[in-house]
Amino acid sequence: MSHTLLLPAQQQALEALERAVAADYVAELSGRQGAGKTTILRALHAKLGGVLLTSRDFIEASAERHPLALDETVYLVLSAALRDHPVVIVDDFHFISVVSCCSHAYPRQNFLASALVPLATQAQDEGKVLVFGGEGFPIAGLHERVASVPIPSFTIDDYAALCSGYLGDAKARALDVKKIHRFAPRLNARQLRDTCVALREQDALDTETLIDYLREHHMASNVDLEEVQAVELRDLKGLDDVIEALEANVILPLENAEMSEELNLKPKRGVLLAGPPGTGKTTIGRALAHRLKSKFFLIDGTVVSGTGVFHQQIHRIFEAARQNAPAIIFIDDTDVLFEGGHETGLYRFLLTMLDGLESASAGRICLMMTAMDVGNLPPALVRSGRIELWLETRLPSTTARAAILTDRCAELPPSIGLVEVDVLAEASEGLSGADLKRVVEDGKLLFAYERARGTPAQPVTAYFLRAIETVRRNKEQYAAAEARARARHPVRPPYFDAFDGMAVETIQASSMNLGGVAAFVEVMDGA
Repeated sequence: MSHTLLLPAQQQALEALERAVAADYVAELSGRQGAGKTTILRALHAKLGGVLLTSRDFIEASAERHPLALDETVYLVLSAALRDHPVVIVDDFHFISVVSCCSHAYPRQNFLASALVPLATQAQDEGKVLVFGGEGFPIAGLHERVASVPIPSFTIDDYAALCSGYLGDAKARALDVKKIHRFAPRLNARQLRDTCVALREQDALDTETLIDYLREHHMASNVDLEEVQAVELRDLKGLDDVIEALEANVILPLENAEMSEELNLKPKRGVLLAGPPGTGKTTIGRALAHRLKSKFFLIDGTVVSGTGVFHQQIHRIFEAARQNAPAIIFIDDTDVLFEGGHETGLYRFLLTMLDGLESASAGRICLMMTAMDVGNLPPALVRSGRIELWLETRLPSTTARAAILTDRCAELPPSIGLVEVDVLAEASEGLSGADLKRVVEDGKLLFAYERARGTPAQPVTAYFLRAIETVRRNKEQYAAAEARARARHPVRPPYFDAFDGMAVETIQASSMNLGGVAAFVEVMDGA
């Protein structure tokens, strides 16, 4: 594919750029990485002539100058180019402007404006063309002073044109480009080009092969799946209604692109998974991570803890989710992030991000949060309109405990013998799924310990009954210790103060009630 062959979106940007410089001589071309800025500027250079400068010209000019004299270097290079040429086009100028505006190590913040403003005025006075290309960072002195031409988002026609250019018309016609665009609507030209180049030697290239390559190489989540326990939603016992609600409200719009387009389906914007510890909230996150792969993004305590610049990390995660949309952003143990009562800015930042999901560009992102104690969550975060689906995980019933124990005991070595699962299920009332996992592991250790000592063997079920009592006793001791700690150090986060005196009414939403699990929302009077 020739560099001069432009995609429809790039051709549209080129024509807009030509109109801008014809009207005002100075303009800026902006676009995200890989959108084709260099391709467009080269096409403009081929049409208008003049000189095309790159970052290399500024590096070479600054080699003999003081490292803090960046602004003077830019002025000298551009003024010389304007003197010698009627058209000056500058590619990748964001590499320079970001140092001037955003690098704390550079002491002359935004001093670059003092160089660019007179140069822009000079170009306009002399009728010379001056064009800058960048990735959307505001250019000091030029922002809102000159025309800014964005590169439009790529459409199906752009994907089709690029596939034809790099795969050939025959192979491109065999692809369902519309499906590829639905799966990954925000690919840049470089990602799609590299994919086509990597696969074009395959004799029988099909749509699914190309999508799988994109998922593996160009749509990375922030989760390393090799480090995440492999589970499926069906592994959760006694939560069929919760799983059904997730399948209908979240997973279906994410996985079934054709139906979502036909019926204009979108995942719920905000989902809260609330329930006691060990009842499957984090397991749901693990299952979704493996099922959705590049469509799943995680925010947990490691993102926020110990740093005051977590806003940047969270913003990057939201931006990556937008790039890979439709997608889920999963915030685990949200109540723990807020229970300390120290307002770090996370609360209002999350409100801003959550409200931003109403926009068209982010409408296919679901923010899913887990909480053990909903009372620790800021009221404004869980109000109606932000949380559209409230699901309760719960302690397993006797039947569910029996199913969990059956699965766990099936993994025991044959030498342990037959465990009476029904007896354990009856004896383990009040234990969670995580507790039962520990019961099986602890019972196995008790069996091994007495066998190693040569102690006469007990009925195998007895070891697991002893483990149940130990786990239950530990849970009671932990609950008592937590109650004492809360009594000594009561915490009321400051964001609750604004809601004093407001009546809180919990209502059942009428929009969805699958399998007995309702979507619950909290409505604040006057909020």
